[in-house]
Amino acid sequence: MIFKNPKLTVVGAGPGDVDLITLKAIKVLKSADVVLYDALVNEELLDFINPKAELVFVGKRRGCYRYQQEQINDLIVARAKSKGHVVRLKGGDPFIFGRGAEEMEFAVKHGLETAMVPGISSSLAVPAYQNIPLTKRGSAESFWVITGTTKDHKLSKDVALASKSNATVVILMGMGKLPEIVNLFQKEGKNDLPIAIIQDGTTIREKIGIGTVDTILKVVETQELSNPAIIVLGEVVNHRADLLDVKQQYSKELAL
Repeated sequence: MIFKNPKLTVVGAGPGDVDLITLKAIKVLKSADVVLYDALVNEELLDFINPKAELVFVGKRRGCYRYQQEQINDLIVARAKSKGHVVRLKGGDPFIFGRGAEEMEFAVKHGLETAMVPGISSSLAVPAYQNIPLTKRGSAESFWVITGTTKDHKLSKDVALASKSNATVVILMGMGKLPEIVNLFQKEGKNDLPIAIIQDGTTIREKIGIGTVDTILKVVETQELSNPAIIVLGEVVNHRADLLDVKQQYSKELAL
C-alpha cells in the first residue's frame, strides 16, 4: 500500500528530563504511524506514542551506528510512503546539531510533506539545571554554541574565535577534543577562566565537574566524566557557587 499523503514530522525530545518535552511534541507522537528515535531520547517518552505505531531505534550506542545517515533518510521515505506519518524523534532540538534540517530536505525531495516541532536544546537547559546562566548582566552579554567535532572529526575553527571573546562558550560533542579546547584558551591567557562540564544533564545520572581552564583536565580524570557531556566556559559558571553560598547563608540566618 502506498499512502497518497506521506508525511515526516521532526520532533525535538528535549535534553533528557522527560518533563521537558513540549505538549505539541506529545500530540504529534500520539498521531504517529512510525517513530524513528535516537539514543539520546529518554525512553520514557516512548510511552506517549500511539501504541499501534512502529518503533525503530536508529541511534548510536557505544560508538556503533545502528543505521548510517543515508539509511535513515531512505527509511524515513520508505516508511512514510508505506505507512503514512513518520515521526523522527531526536534529543534536544533537531535544528541544533541534530541533522533535522538535512532529513527534512531529503524528505521534501522525495515527495513527503514535512513539519518540525522544536525541542528544548541541551545547550540551554543543561547549564540552567545547574544554575549556570549563559548570560548575566556584568558577566556575559552573549554566548556561543559550538559543535566540538565537525563532520571531518576535527575541532571546529569557531572555538578558536570564541576563545578570543568575552562571551560564554557552550561546546557540544567536545569531550574528545577537550585538551585542544583547553590549549586554545590557554593561548589567550585565560588560564583561570571558570569551566563546567556536565554529563547526562537533566537526568538522574547527571554529573558535574567545575574547574578552570588549567585544572579541568584533572577534574575530568578525577570525576570520571565522559560523553554525553556539555562544556561551558565563562565567568557565568561562578554564578552556581555564588547562588549556593547565598542559599547557605540564608539558611543559617533562618536557623538563628
